[in-house]
Amino acid sequence: MTVPLLDLTPQYDAIRSEVDEAIRRVVDSQYFILGPEVEALEREMAEYLGVPHAVGCASGTDALLLPLMALDPRPGDEVIIPAFTFFATAGAVWNAGFTPVFCDIDPVTFNVTAETLEAVWSPRTRAVIPVHLFGQMAPMPEINALARERGAIVIEDAAQAIGARQAVVPPPEHDNGNSWIMAGAAGDAGSFSFFPTKNLGGFGDGGLVSTTDDVMADRVGKLRVHGGRQMYHHEMVGTNSRLDALQAAILRVKLRHLPEWTAARGKNACAYHGSLRDVAEIVLPDALPGNVHVYNQYTIRAQRRDELRAHLSGKGIGSGVYYPVPLHLQECFRELGGKEGQLPETERACREVLSLPIFPELGEERQARVIEEICAFYGRG
Repeated sequence: MTVPLLDLTPQYDAIRSEVDEAIRRVVDSQYFILGPEVEALEREMAEYLGVPHAVGCASGTDALLLPLMALDPRPGDEVIIPAFTFFATAGAVWNAGFTPVFCDIDPVTFNVTAETLEAVWSPRTRAVIPVHLFGQMAPMPEINALARERGAIVIEDAAQAIGARQAVVPPPEHDNGNSWIMAGAAGDAGSFSFFPTKNLGGFGDGGLVSTTDDVMADRVGKLRVHGGRQMYHHEMVGTNSRLDALQAAILRVKLRHLPEWTAARGKNACAYHGSLRDVAEIVLPDALPGNVHVYNQYTIRAQRRDELRAHLSGKGIGSGVYYPVPLHLQECFRELGGKEGQLPETERACREVLSLPIFPELGEERQARVIEEICAFYGRG
């Protein structure tokens, strides 16, 4: 029995008729760029997140780039980001005209904290990007408090965390009295990816910016269409980052099913927790109190990680290493002066992390196979 790290086919099979009807609707309309489907998705996402504004764009990378561009960076401005995340976070900072400053992570959650941000803060810090890695939110109350105190903007990278939420007391005004706040609604702006492997994935690239700030929403809306809302009139130098109507229509269908898929991921996570908790050689992920984890990845720390991965591969079981090389040691950022040993928790995570299959349609039999082979590798079978 083979077990892939991710299999998207069963998800499509379950909603094929709904998706096909949505695609036909767009094809019949011949309205392929922005338009009614994108506007409807933006409304539905804003309602889902509990924010007044959601702006669709061409990719998750652009969903980071556009709010950074909206800040109109000045030479020397810095943005603090974790060194343990996907490259797009750093690439967007660089391409927007900021200098990325890399910070370390919390060893339990893999996320930044107010303390790790403060350790590299400087008078040039203009913004911070907490990444809600693998599906659990970073500690936003503490991060927001630090940023407000020092006059910085907070842009949440929620690419892996749609549906994740965090307890907030007292609740913010825009949360309608709810004691929870969603990923993407806790900072000044949030960035989402609809890449096919995400919990809410399209049939190609797509992204969305969420915000409670009217000015930010207006600027992002202009920047995605070359810097202006009226054709041939440009208030800013923007770019082409329009969300396709086909992607929006598909995502609208999938958004209706997201809660059930999230629940299935949680069920799979619980099964791993229960079966692997006594394997001393691995450390399991878990949701901290006051957090709802959506498990875009189920990422363990493993002794002899590479040997375990090779063992699983030999048994036909997929796994992933997110991420093998920290950002501060990437060749393209050499001029920033990153050194080995500079961010010890990040570098340790890169050596130890391994992501296991967690997709909603995994099923008990295939998951049991994964668990069996991990236990066998460590002599626990």
